[in-house]
Amino acid sequence: MVATWRKRAACRGIDVEIFYPVTEDDADAAEAKAICEDCPVRHACLEHALANREREGVWGGTTERERRRIVRQRRKSA
Repeated sequence: MVATWRKRAACRGIDVEIFYPVTEDDADAAEAKAICEDCPVRHACLEHALANREREGVWGGTTERERRRIVRQRRKSA
C-alpha cells in the first residue's frame, strides 16, 4: 500500500533515476534536492527513509550520508 504522503509528493511522476545519483556528491544530488526543497511532504519522506534505513537515493532532501549523520545526532541526543 502506498503511503498517503507519497500521493502529495513533489517527485510524483518524475523519473526516479534523478533520486538515485551515481555518487553521493552534492552536485549529483542537486537536481533531486531541488525538487525536495519545496515538497509539502518532505518531512514525512525523510522520516520514512530514516525509519526504514533507506541506504540509497535522495529522500526528504537528504543523501544517505546526510541521513547517517541525522541518525548519529539523534542517538547522541537520546
